[in-house]
Amino acid sequence: MVVYWFLLTMLGLIGCQPKTERIKPVLSSISESVYAAGTVKSGQQYQAFARVGGIIREVQVREGDSVKVGTPLLAIASEVSQLNQENAALAARNADIRANQSQLREAQAQIALQRRTMQNDLLQLTRQRRLWQQAIGTRQTLEQRELAYEQSKTAYESALLRYQNLKKELAFAAAQTRKNLQIAQQQAGDFILRSKINGVVYKLYQEPGEAITPQTPLALLGDARQFVLELQVDESDIVKIKPGQQVLVTLDAYPGQVFTAQVTTVSPMMNTSSRTFLVEAAFVKQPSVLYPFVSVEANIVLQTKARALLIPRRLLVNDSTVLKSDGQAVRIKIGLRDYQMVEVVAGLTPDDELQAPGS
Repeated sequence: MVVYWFLLTMLGLIGCQPKTERIKPVLSSISESVYAAGTVKSGQQYQAFARVGGIIREVQVREGDSVKVGTPLLAIASEVSQLNQENAALAARNADIRANQSQLREAQAQIALQRRTMQNDLLQLTRQRRLWQQAIGTRQTLEQRELAYEQSKTAYESALLRYQNLKKELAFAAAQTRKNLQIAQQQAGDFILRSKINGVVYKLYQEPGEAITPQTPLALLGDARQFVLELQVDESDIVKIKPGQQVLVTLDAYPGQVFTAQVTTVSPMMNTSSRTFLVEAAFVKQPSVLYPFVSVEANIVLQTKARALLIPRRLLVNDSTVLKSDGQAVRIKIGLRDYQMVEVVAGLTPDDELQAPGS
């Protein structure tokens, strides 16, 4: 009886021993890629800042509003700026040449008067010279006529010069006041924050009555029709990344779907705190609805092979050795790899049976 129970026990122990898993290489496709996490960013996305500080008088848009280039977003209170603009406009109107035509007409009338006086003195001088040639009149009278003509000629030339100078002064004053008006309008315009793009207001950071400085972010805007991907790539992988590479993207908002993108930009500067590089990618065909700062996971495809001999990565003893089913260690040469499989370039055939280390 004891022998009988002993045999049953041994058979039970043998039957309970786990079978060693036998795995054969398979022919399939494989892609080697670099993993990167990141976020979605709206095209032309930017934070808006005012050029001046002050108190917000009015917010003129709401979050989600569509805007165009130049659309007012908010106004900053500035009575002094408004008064300066009004004063500059008044000065510009007063200095306009058309508003000073009376001065020019007066100067022109003075020119006409001096011209007639000069012409009359010239006529008297000519007549006196003819009389002098006929021995009529005195030398003193002739000299008086000559002096009168010279004086009237000088007066005429002075009137011409005054007119030209007046015209230049008025033109300069008009140009200067117009420029001052432009400066005042520009300064007043600094108190109105306007959109730089055609897009959407995604976020408003401040409300009416709040004090701001030129360093205070006021709004977040972007293009709602076009989005880009901002991916963080580890420094150990960055040398493998180049513009034009395919990117496979997944988003929590679209479970089970994979979107295709393409690397567009690789930043030359590393973020020293995270030890990562910024890589930007553009969707080949983007999802129908997207929002800024949505999280994404991406695989940047480095190489793809349609038909390769593959084994699970867990079968590797090290990067160049696997175990056959009989326990024999075999050296192999590895090609592409992903997170689950590796390509065997040499050392195995599809008929070889392998076992995992420790089986």
